[in-house]
Amino acid sequence: MNNQIIARAHNLVETLNDVTAHAEMQAFTAASDYLGGKYLTDCTLYVTLEPCQMCAGASYWAQLGKIVYGASDLTRGFKATNIKLHPKTKVVSGVLNEECSLLLKQFFIEKRNLN
Repeated sequence: MNNQIIARAHNLVETLNDVTAHAEMQAFTAASDYLGGKYLTDCTLYVTLEPCQMCAGASYWAQLGKIVYGASDLTRGFKATNIKLHPKTKVVSGVLNEECSLLLKQFFIEKRNLN
């Protein structure tokens, strides 16, 4: 979309008590609403962690143009679960991998300390 941010989102699973409220799902909904259509062929999704199988499946149906992510999810990521993306979706992985991994580790350490 001409290098323009059309949607931003974060994980709302706990807030909404909804297992489908991943950041990617929220971003797809906001982007589709902004564009007025369900296909995101000219859009790029930037995420800290490799999308899970649900989010990868949604990106397939949205025909997402590109996914860029930092840290891999070796157990729940779409690669580990052998989920196929749309044939036209490009993937760039490992962008700022160390920084993304550290950010996620710090988040979960803080989350555990609050509970």
